[in-house]
Amino acid sequence: MTEANPRHGRAGFAIGLTLIAAVLFTTLCTLGVWQVERLAWKRDLIVRVAVRIHAPPVPAPAIATKSDEYRRVAATGTFLHDRATLVQASTVRGPGFWVLTPLRRADGTTLLINRGFVPPDARTSYTRPTGQVRITGLLRLTEPGGGFLRDNDPAADRWYSRDVAATAAARALPATLPYFIDADAGAQPDALPIGGLTVVQFPNNHLVYAITWFALAAMVAGAYIFVMRQSGKDRRA
Repeated sequence: MTEANPRHGRAGFAIGLTLIAAVLFTTLCTLGVWQVERLAWKRDLIVRVAVRIHAPPVPAPAIATKSDEYRRVAATGTFLHDRATLVQASTVRGPGFWVLTPLRRADGTTLLINRGFVPPDARTSYTRPTGQVRITGLLRLTEPGGGFLRDNDPAADRWYSRDVAATAAARALPATLPYFIDADAGAQPDALPIGGLTVVQFPNNHLVYAITWFALAAMVAGAYIFVMRQSGKDRRA
């Protein structure tokens, strides 16, 4: 029987440790670089959205993409108050409902307008302007499905998100555009519904994530150097 060569064992250990450390270090650095790129993208997004929000309104488009979200738009038409939908909402003014009202336009298309917030005790007593109206506000993309852990239930008329397609189907609205508008605040700020409550906020933790990944990569490198030095001391001893 031959004895195992301790040098071969130490060499194998060093090679295995080096490979593991290299993979971990490379992966963590890659994640850090990715977060730095995401940070640049998020900052650019925040700037672009800020420009859209404060720009003069443009005519409401026929279609909308993610690049159109939060764009200030304007639309003219007649409200169909009898087909309004109340969507549960949680706002700075407390819990209540968004009043999602169809706007019938001269070209025959329908556009859903989030007229604003009403508290639970005013769900039937908000203002209902008649005749031709002009609405300005922020273009918002549809919110399909429902809210957190709660699905929209059209049959029971319970709504937790502003789902354009489902609302249009439930209210038999023809030629409905695939987005809605968050209406601006009205001339009387406390008149119901209360518009202008859109929350435009983007979480931006990418710098923290990047620092975390790079710090972990540095820890891996430090631990590898420490172990290899300690192994060298043991061999010399």
